[in-house]
Amino acid sequence: MASGLKVAFVGAGYMAEEHMRAFAGLPDVTIAGIYSRTRERAEKLAAVHGTKVYDSVSDLYSRTQADLVVVTVIELSMADVAAACFEHPWTVLLEKPAGYDLADATRIRDAADRSGRRAFVAFNRRAYSSTRQALEMLKGSSSERFIKVIDQQDQQSAMLVNKQPELVARNYMFANSIHLIDYFRVLGRGEVASVEPIVPWKPGRPGLVLAKINFSSGDVGLYEGIWDGPGPWIVTVNTPEQRIELRPLERVSVQLRGSRAVTTREIDADDTAYKPGLRYQAVQAIAATRGQPANLATIGDSWHSMKLVSDIFGLR
Repeated sequence: MASGLKVAFVGAGYMAEEHMRAFAGLPDVTIAGIYSRTRERAEKLAAVHGTKVYDSVSDLYSRTQADLVVVTVIELSMADVAAACFEHPWTVLLEKPAGYDLADATRIRDAADRSGRRAFVAFNRRAYSSTRQALEMLKGSSSERFIKVIDQQDQQSAMLVNKQPELVARNYMFANSIHLIDYFRVLGRGEVASVEPIVPWKPGRPGLVLAKINFSSGDVGLYEGIWDGPGPWIVTVNTPEQRIELRPLERVSVQLRGSRAVTTREIDADDTAYKPGLRYQAVQAIAATRGQPANLATIGDSWHSMKLVSDIFGLR
């Protein structure tokens, strides 16, 4: 039997609570402790999960000797907190985005590389049962893929409703569009060969953004972003054999060539019992910590998705 594994948490907000729920009850896993600058919230989470609150990242590691740390702090704090976590020999799982813009993401990636730590980023939509089902449907097909992503964002709502800092809202393509744009790298094969702006991003006048993404495999992507206007989040993949759609992203449907029928697949039970993707992602993080193969985005994977965001929006 595998030895018990200890998981620690840095951050005490909504995502920390959801991650803790996902790890709680996994076989041979113990929630070892939590650190947050917001101690009152940390105390409440610790009471729910029968664990302790510590005074710093260093204190958290030295007192618990945790094997894995899950970091869920806000975007503007991630680089500093991640650097503190990389000082200790645990596996690190950072909540996305790992950086509020590409320069910040580069700082985090470089710090992880210098430390030599195993570092991953929690792209939970990669872990959705719908995403995994879509990839299974595409398996074995050599046909070129056309991937379309429809995004919708609102910077004013980000600040006024979601209470995001102005710097995060100004870079909301990294903080929130990353959820959608990462799908290109999940569903497209090969490397991103080029990005062609069709309707470019206008920082002073947000609206429609269109860009074509060309892959070395021959796959093609089209990003359609609706800024400061209503719209759904949709991901589709077309091949000559089938059309796959994620709408909402948690649910996948497929239409086969020669048929008008659309078949919708069932959502995995874990994606209804927990925040979608988090339970599967927790299992993968445990496997990675034990040195086993794991379906997780590395810090390098995350950086390449952040770079794709930068290329689509023409930001440097």
